Amino acid sequence: MTKASPAFSHDPVLIDEVIGALRPRDGGAYIDGTFGAGGYTRAILEAADCRVWAVDRDPSAVSSAAALVDEYAGRLTVIEGRFGDMARILAESGVAVVDGIALDLGVSSMQLDDAKRGFSFRNDGPLDMRQEQYGRSAADVVNEIEESVLADIIYQYGEERQARRIARAIVAARAEGPLTRTMELAEIVRNTYRGGRNTKTDPATKTFQAIRIHVNDELGELERGLEAAEILLAPGGRLAIVSFHSLEDRIVKEFLRAHSNGQPAGSRHLPAADTNTADPVFRLIKFGAIKPSHEEEKRNPRSRSARLRVAERTDAPATKSVGGL
Repeated sequence: MTKASPAFSHDPVLIDEVIGALRPRDGGAYIDGTFGAGGYTRAILEAADCRVWAVDRDPSAVSSAAALVDEYAGRLTVIEGRFGDMARILAESGVAVVDGIALDLGVSSMQLDDAKRGFSFRNDGPLDMRQEQYGRSAADVVNEIEESVLADIIYQYGEERQARRIARAIVAARAEGPLTRTMELAEIVRNTYRGGRNTKTDPATKTFQAIRIHVNDELGELERGLEAAEILLAPGGRLAIVSFHSLEDRIVKEFLRAHSNGQPAGSRHLPAADTNTADPVFRLIKFGAIKPSHEEEKRNPRSRSARLRVAERTDAPATKSVGGL
């Protein structure tokens, strides 16, 4: 999913590295689990005469894909849904195995750039943040959740050390009336932040990240997506995942190590895996993450936090089935 603020490029991050990792081949089948603006999908289709099934939970992204579907008629199918459900979604389309899966985690540039979606603290809009555009919104979270739970969300999902101070300020502000706008919430955080506005990044960054992750269950979705990838990938198939913050990257790293010959580090988000298995289901292509080049960072500053991890499916049986997801 291409992610950027209005000042940034909409080029997919680490696109050359992702395509190099997937190694698309003629006749192959691939999944872009986070379609967004279609950057990875187009690159895969251009790299080989293959098929792509693209998945996105945002109905706006799916509706905007019509031109690309027409351009690659017969080779591209775009489906509304969560990538955590992609094993079931593809099974319903008659697809049991694929040769590669790309996931570009987090929020898309289209979502960030549209103030009406309420993802960005840089532009005023309704306090929403829902990728699927239904269910509980960010406004529901900040106005209804009790202070201690709100502080835990901000601390755990934003890794924000001032979480309790911020939660206290939010609860005090909502006592005067419900919080409904992004700039309103951002100013509460900025005015509360110890150290004020003289910080390297906007003080609202981590709080907005935390609330967005909670609203969309992004870490739970990632866990389910990793399990779905294990089910879907054919032996030799590649999984390429781009993450943008430490919580995502930690889950990916620990899952791949636990399901390969590497050693798990014990994620608080994932159940313990059997590290003594004689038949690991993944093989790590590279120990450690692939980072953007200096040239890419200059061209697209938001790529600086991107990390790509790649693994290859072995021929060992999957630890779960489609029905088990």
